[in-house]
Amino acid sequence: MGIIKFWLNYRIRKIVILLTSKKEYCIVNKLQLENISAQVRRDIIRMTNFAKSGHPGGSLGCTDLLTVLFFDLMKIHPPDFKMNGIGEDVFILSNGHISPVYYSILARRGYFPVSELASFRKLGTRLQGHPATAEELPGIRISTGSLGQGLSVAAGLALAKKSHKDQRFVFVLQGDGELQEGQNWEAFMFAAHHKIDNLISIIDCNNKQIDGNVDDVMSLKNLNAKIESFGWIVLEMNGHDHEIIRQTLDEAKNKCGNLRPVCILMKSIMGKGIDFMENDHKWHGVAPDDQQRDLALAQLKETLGDF
Repeated sequence: MGIIKFWLNYRIRKIVILLTSKKEYCIVNKLQLENISAQVRRDIIRMTNFAKSGHPGGSLGCTDLLTVLFFDLMKIHPPDFKMNGIGEDVFILSNGHISPVYYSILARRGYFPVSELASFRKLGTRLQGHPATAEELPGIRISTGSLGQGLSVAAGLALAKKSHKDQRFVFVLQGDGELQEGQNWEAFMFAAHHKIDNLISIIDCNNKQIDGNVDDVMSLKNLNAKIESFGWIVLEMNGHDHEIIRQTLDEAKNKCGNLRPVCILMKSIMGKGIDFMENDHKWHGVAPDDQQRDLALAQLKETLGDF
């Protein structure tokens, strides 16, 4: 059994390495997606532990979404990254504090060496606590983390693509607590008014923010009806089922081109995959200590090799 397990892990690693060298689509099967998600979650735990800071909770909750986006859906060119994003799908991370999952996904997809994940939050490195363009890290097109700004940027990018007859899509990930920022609602109104129908917003609805439950801090009430009233098409999905994520994203793409932007409300669990972190807002911005790191890693299979 040990030999079989070793061979299977070797084959999975080899397949993923080959896939990440491709220039555009990187279509993988269910098992490969599960293994990528597991490894990315290990990366998140190890990165935040080594740095003794960072935001593991939301990163763990958005791992499955970003795995599907970057490895199974978006048309992208990792080895030939260009800031203008012409002819490829573009992703904007509005809630930039969940940079651990973003950096891990970018590295595992081939934008930069996986070994660089060890430099997370170190002075003078490219992997700062919030993504920034000053470091010229491949995959990063906008400095984010000042919450509420990502949708505005994404709307502008999508409008530019439409103006240039570029048929690709712009995806933006936002947090639900982030929607307490007023700029989001200006952007929702702007995108609908200008019929930006190549724009897909995904809102991470985990009902958690740094101070507690979103419903307690400042409730968003009926978010579906609210966004729909601005003129958007609204879908909902489970954020931890790869197949459902892919199906919903495909549905969102199919609904584009009808003069209305699309929003997906993604139900997720903060800290997903680690039993003592799940649904606990304290893991919004607290790094695991060494004991907690070991407990967390014991729940996650090493599938692609740790950095």
